[in-house]
Amino acid sequence: MPDRTPGEIDADLVEWGRGAHLNAVNLGSMLGISAEQYADDPLVLMPGLQSYADRLPLAEFEQSDWITLHTDLTSYLGDLLVLRHGAAWTKVADPSSPAGYRFFVEARGLDGTVRKVEPFDVVMEEFENLPIEIGRMIANAEIVLGVVPSVND
Repeated sequence: MPDRTPGEIDADLVEWGRGAHLNAVNLGSMLGISAEQYADDPLVLMPGLQSYADRLPLAEFEQSDWITLHTDLTSYLGDLLVLRHGAAWTKVADPSSPAGYRFFVEARGLDGTVRKVEPFDVVMEEFENLPIEIGRMIANAEIVLGVVPSVND
């Protein structure tokens, strides 16, 4: 994970991480999970979030609905990785992106290797493989980061 001195803190990155956390907490609140429960274990949100996703009328979604759902799931996934695995948000330069960068989550795997995953892409993959499975989405990101044992371990 990047070592930064206090003067090198990236304001966009701090705001992105804070926004993801607050969005996930608000999502939890909407589903009856308190901020304290969520902070203790963000997986407590998974069953309610899965139930919510299962009931969504995806066939009737407009683009704005997909964007909102994508934002919510990206926030939750990234924040869960931060809280459960000590991951950190990181900003990666990408000239093909409208902003010129993308946000990834970075963590040290069980083997000591630091890896990155882009929650935005993990959620998009879920949308391409309906139905949405919150557990599969989390597992996919955790496997990429190497923060959980794989079948081959």
